[in-house]
Amino acid sequence: MKYNDIDFNDKTILITGGAGFIGSNLAFYFQENFPESTIVVFDKFRSEERFSNGNLKSFGHYKNLIGFHGDIICGDINSKDDMQLLEKYDFDYIFHEAAISDTRVYDQEVIMQTNVNSFYDILEMARKKNAVLVYASSAATYGSQPSPQTVGMEGPENPYGFSKYAMDQIAYRYMKEYPEMTIVGLKYFNVYGSREFFKDKTASTVIQFGHQILSGKAPRLFEGSDRIVRDFIYIKDVIQANIKACTPKKNGVYNVGTSKPRSFQDIADILQKELGTDYGTEYFPNPFTGYQMHTQADISTSREYLGFEPEWELEEGIRDYIEEIKTIYDTEVADG
Repeated sequence: MKYNDIDFNDKTILITGGAGFIGSNLAFYFQENFPESTIVVFDKFRSEERFSNGNLKSFGHYKNLIGFHGDIICGDINSKDDMQLLEKYDFDYIFHEAAISDTRVYDQEVIMQTNVNSFYDILEMARKKNAVLVYASSAATYGSQPSPQTVGMEGPENPYGFSKYAMDQIAYRYMKEYPEMTIVGLKYFNVYGSREFFKDKTASTVIQFGHQILSGKAPRLFEGSDRIVRDFIYIKDVIQANIKACTPKKNGVYNVGTSKPRSFQDIADILQKELGTDYGTEYFPNPFTGYQMHTQADISTSREYLGFEPEWELEEGIRDYIEEIKTIYDTEVADG
């Protein structure tokens, strides 16, 4: 499906973090819809290194790119030498998805270096090459602000959220100083869908609950999960937002959600219906203090300036995704 009138054929497109969840979906979107485009994936790719919380330091995985025919460059956005490898390309569009995206990493130095310092280099690359820049911001910039979360009302409460907030402020300055540039930031809410499995423990509850059910167990939810709601958005709607962000009516930072929050209990129940099981639910106490109970994206400006309109209800998204959840379980979990 094509989401706007841009012909990306004969255009050169950079996707940082292109072996990750959203980045790899963008790469295949362009490959499938615009076969004459030049697509460059730049990704650090995963190593065995982990943060102190036990989570992987990088999530990019070669399996997300099986079937991809474009250019692949293994590189670190923190490395000037690695970034120099991109100089030979004349990019028309840059989708900046690379980041440390784990909200429970508290090493402020590494997060700020990776997410913020590198952003200056990406902005300068876009400016010098006259490229459209669409970058990943995050709903984590809002912290525990009350719903609906509205752009301009941020209150980050962890290093990751603050790093994305800082990126937004830098982007606003560039928009003002260089009005001829096209710069759009997208605050993703809770994204789920194809190619997320290799995010490991930070993958969505959709695939995590799905795999619990496929293993023959009841999904494990926090007590009171029928009252814990999030703005879950399907990956295909996130791709739509990225494509529409290439032709904004106005530069800016925009929310990418459905504005229809759903509960964790809803997810578990929909999955059991789709998988034909009836295991009930196992509840356990929520171990987190200050846990956010409600998120809902205010997408009024996203509709107005990007023409973004979410198309996938939670039931439809899970139904579309269910075969991959089963395939990943068979090939990566059951055989693991």
